[in-house]
Amino acid sequence: MTLLEARDLHVEFTSRGRRARAVDGVNLTVGEGEIVALVGESGCGKTTLARTLLGLERPASGTVRYGGTPLAYSTRALKAYRREVQLVPQDPTGSLNPRHTVYEAVAEGPRIHGLRDERQRVASALSRAGLRPPERFFPLYPHELSGGQRQRVVIAGALALDPGVLVADEPVASLDASVRGEILALLLRLRAELGLSALVVTHDLGLAWNIADRVAVMYLGRIVESGPVEQVLGSPSHPYTQALLSVLPDSPAPVVLRGEPPDPTRVPGGCRFHPRCQVLAAGKAAEAGVDGRCRSQPLGILPAASGPQVACHFAEGSRTPA
Repeated sequence: MTLLEARDLHVEFTSRGRRARAVDGVNLTVGEGEIVALVGESGCGKTTLARTLLGLERPASGTVRYGGTPLAYSTRALKAYRREVQLVPQDPTGSLNPRHTVYEAVAEGPRIHGLRDERQRVASALSRAGLRPPERFFPLYPHELSGGQRQRVVIAGALALDPGVLVADEPVASLDASVRGEILALLLRLRAELGLSALVVTHDLGLAWNIADRVAVMYLGRIVESGPVEQVLGSPSHPYTQALLSVLPDSPAPVVLRGEPPDPTRVPGGCRFHPRCQVLAAGKAAEAGVDGRCRSQPLGILPAASGPQVACHFAEGSRTPA
């Protein structure tokens, strides 16, 4: 069952007459009990897409759906929706009020939503987040906790509302390497024990490999490759995915992308990745007879599908039987 869905989502920002197509036609689903990783380099639109799925940004067109129902943007509808879809932010230190105790931080959500049994909810959430015994943490302030403990408090704050989906934006980026594995293991345990779904936003493909069921690779506002994590990361088809994977420690040789990082105010014609594409630069696309299409023919928007799919003229051409 699909819980969270983006259908043909477009999000635009305008500043000084320049229009930035931050999300430029995205179809994405997160199923019940599923972890989906959304990966890509900085500036590709991952965080804007996540904020839109949380109801924090309103799309120019397209819809966000939860349980099959389109998201409404009235105050009451958004309040009810945000109980179901909760954010786990990147920086726990910045998201926790230094003047609030752990108890107050976790109790904030239940108070806003008028939920009963506040103390029991807070204790249960902290315990599920791995802070035991929970009562020991009630009076502590953020500065008295380690980085990993602060991230667990943030996760507990989300769990206190019994959500269906967590949207985790770079959930371990600010943590020491020794603690990252613990937080990832916690997310997997929450999925196993509570049936929680999660969209994990990250630039780290190693993290995606370790935690996700499916992965969606985003470039310049669009999903360019998606599918089961073993297939996409084990045998990537898109040159951009190949370049991202090449920086992992066990990769034989890194791929250095030429040109500038993506600029959502200046989307190139043809394949939006072609100005930086190592396959096109090496002449392989010309050998396959698709170099002209790479430079001039736009690719369609990928549908939401569980199987592997890619938006790339070269990859599509190499799959076409002779």
